[in-house]
Amino acid sequence: MKIILLSGGFSVCRFAAGEKIPDDIFKVPGFASVTRTEDEISIVRETSLAPASPREESGWRIFMVEGPLDFGMVGVLSSISAPLARAGVSIFALSTFDTDYIMVKETALDAAFAALSGAGFALEREKNQ
Repeated sequence: MKIILLSGGFSVCRFAAGEKIPDDIFKVPGFASVTRTEDEISIVRETSLAPASPREESGWRIFMVEGPLDFGMVGVLSSISAPLARAGVSIFALSTFDTDYIMVKETALDAAFAALSGAGFALEREKNQ
């Protein structure tokens, strides 16, 4: 399985559940994820394009699992998160219809590369989103 590091730094922004999602979130190309629950709205966006929010966590990098992945595949996230956990690397995981994305802090990027490489994954650096 191939895992590709997306270029750029990312932020996770939190909004209250009832807040309006910024209109321009999808106007500029690139990775963007919006998740809404009854409790909150979370937006992941390249830091330079992230909307102003009451709470923001920046300094993230994103690994993309090369897809598309079949819905019948079992243990994809587990096979990636387990070596990262053993290396002490915290993750923020996202999934789409086609694939999975694993976010790690920039400060843990070298440890993440070492852990994933050691687990036998093929890694590619810096793909434009």
